Amino acid sequence: MSSYLGNTIEYYDFILYGSAAAVVFGPLFFSNLSPALGTIASFATLATGYIARPLGGLVLGHVGDRVGRKRVLLLTIVMMGLASGLIGLLPTYAQIGAAAPLLLILLRLVQGFAVGGEWGGAALLAAEHAPPARRGLITAIGQAGLPSGGLLSTLALGTVSLLPGDQLMAWGWRVPFLFSFLLLAVGLYMRVRVSESPLFTELDTRLQEKNTPLVDVLRNPGPLLRGIAASLPPTVVSTLFGSFAVSYTVGLGASRSTVLAALSVGWAGAIVMTPIYGLLSDRFGRRPVYVSGALAFAVLAYPLFWAIGSGSTALMYIGFFVVFALVAVCMSAALAALLSEMFSTRMRYTGISAAYQVATIVAGFSPLVAGSLLAAAGGGRNIGWVAGLIVVLSLLAAVAVWFGRESSGSDLRGIATPAERATALGTDGAAQTSAS
Repeated sequence: MSSYLGNTIEYYDFILYGSAAAVVFGPLFFSNLSPALGTIASFATLATGYIARPLGGLVLGHVGDRVGRKRVLLLTIVMMGLASGLIGLLPTYAQIGAAAPLLLILLRLVQGFAVGGEWGGAALLAAEHAPPARRGLITAIGQAGLPSGGLLSTLALGTVSLLPGDQLMAWGWRVPFLFSFLLLAVGLYMRVRVSESPLFTELDTRLQEKNTPLVDVLRNPGPLLRGIAASLPPTVVSTLFGSFAVSYTVGLGASRSTVLAALSVGWAGAIVMTPIYGLLSDRFGRRPVYVSGALAFAVLAYPLFWAIGSGSTALMYIGFFVVFALVAVCMSAALAALLSEMFSTRMRYTGISAAYQVATIVAGFSPLVAGSLLAAAGGGRNIGWVAGLIVVLSLLAAVAVWFGRESSGSDLRGIATPAERATALGTDGAAQTSAS
């Protein structure tokens, strides 16, 4: 529940920014630019958060592997809650000029750094507490916090979007961000009550003292590269369909409130389906579940974009539901367990954070890339090149996961192999391990 609520709070804040970037940040913080350039600049600030996420993943992952998971997760939720709440207090460009977008970018960087350490910590804390036979289900419950955060942020922005335009721009957009202060209090209450990971607690203190998790992850880059490839489609979904698709559909004439309502239906479906697909990954394996979602995403990329932008409200609802509740969820539900099973305990936080957050760089720039591809194709509904981007990323992920080992049911209690202990402790430590 701590993993679930932590992810909900973190992704409420992070995804709220993406929705606001598509709807209100352009005219508020880039009013000196044309509407088109203002939207592009707004998406550029969205991308800065994704740039900060790998740095947060590496730094906070390293700290989490050295001093423990719980301390880092307390830090990430405080950073995220404060940064998001302060965005709701920012003056606009009309009030303080160029300082407004600079402050917005700074707080977005703090958001990104915090999320960089949050996802991996929440995922592995659930994984390291879970029994092997139920790890897929339990980590998937934690992962359901991502669509829950998306749903909350979309409902919050959709609700204030019902205000008259002048009130929305004057004060309404601030309310969802200020709500982050309340969520921060709830999150802190839950995090303080959580016990440290039992696997980390059992880790030899000598291994902790001499631990160099980032060096160890890079020394054997195979799992890291597979993890990056596997993380690409699930992270791209949230930005392409949670941000770019919103702007794209509104630009074609759909009402903002209708689009956000359709997106909310997709998020709600994902909350229900994520634990179900996690359970299936325990039953049938991580690879079949994940690869099925990746191949379906590749096949359906163009039809889904066509449905969302067709002008039909019913098709738009169906498109968002299929994306989030039936296709992407196959990958996201299995991902936390899949990545956790790629790395040993003493480097697990660093390994899964690095893999997931490096992939988010691509995700962060995907709205900009998609907008450029759409413009190069002539705009309108010429979405073929954008769909092609999804096809490439999905097939790459499917190949990377399929040719990795099946890891469902494996025991994470393999704290460190003899070779890893020898590397960390030196020859004497290796001799002691062998004698033991």
